[in-house]
Amino acid sequence: MSDRANIRDVAARAGVAVKSVSRVLNDHPYVSVALREKVERAMAELDYRPSVAARILSGAKSNQVALIYDNHSPYYMFQIQKGCWEVCNESGIRLLAQPVDVADPRVGDQVRGLVSETHVDGIILSSPVTDCDPVLRALETMDVPFVRISPGTNHALTSSVFMDDAQAGDDMTTHLINAGHRRIGFIRGHANHMASDDRLFGYRRALDRVGIPFEPQLVTEGEFDFDSGVQGARVLLDLSERPTAIFASNDDMAAGVLAVAHDRGIAVPIELSVAGFDDTTLARTVWPPLTTIRQPMADLARTAARILIAGGDITHRRLAHELVERASVAPPQRNF
Repeated sequence: MSDRANIRDVAARAGVAVKSVSRVLNDHPYVSVALREKVERAMAELDYRPSVAARILSGAKSNQVALIYDNHSPYYMFQIQKGCWEVCNESGIRLLAQPVDVADPRVGDQVRGLVSETHVDGIILSSPVTDCDPVLRALETMDVPFVRISPGTNHALTSSVFMDDAQAGDDMTTHLINAGHRRIGFIRGHANHMASDDRLFGYRRALDRVGIPFEPQLVTEGEFDFDSGVQGARVLLDLSERPTAIFASNDDMAAGVLAVAHDRGIAVPIELSVAGFDDTTLARTVWPPLTTIRQPMADLARTAARILIAGGDITHRRLAHELVERASVAPPQRNF
């Protein structure tokens, strides 16, 4: 077959009404064994996999999908929510946005409760929920379709959409090296996000490639928020031999670095270059505007929503990133 089978094809093959197929798909309590066998046989013959859209067309579910997230960057989450909403709105599907705390031991039960109470037709998981084992186990047992944005583990588990965080970290570090920097501080992202490890890996790979020794004291832990950027910048700028450039794992933390530099009278980029990651609105509104990695956040979300609604086989899509040069990076003027 050139096109993927739909619910009407299954009904025709089984010789039953679409409504009968819908009842089988949704475990209606009054479905006979004979009807269920007929429909399941037709589904197998047609290699039919019910998509979110098909379930909605059948009138069987809630006409809703949920975006589940736990992210400290409001700029990032705005873009993710916006992208998901645009696709859902085009498809006539309501989007529910539900924050959770992946560190909460009850998070799996909370997600299970959300699905049970709202009867959503599918789930989109944003990082770091996308790698949260209790959530993944809960969704697998509930037989609800879900798509993950930027997973770092179990890539074959479900459909996903992502970018190459390691290469992006490498690209930005290489950009700073090419500008003449040799002491480059790095503020890592939240420990719960697999992307944090990937970006650190890219940073280290770029240093190693040109023979710059990795110095652990030049790396600080962050939380993907402004305050942790401030804390990380203070640690790095208090070093006896401070870095000439600081690469923060997102724009919120890079903004914190800028705030500390301004407070201490350190001129950016003359005395200190600062780079971020994401290219949120914040990157263009701080001073000086941030050199950063443009992560296609809204496109990641749009793609995830389209994959979820379309259904079908497990699909993986990698989207491209871009290094955006602005006024926060320049060659080092002198050593400190």
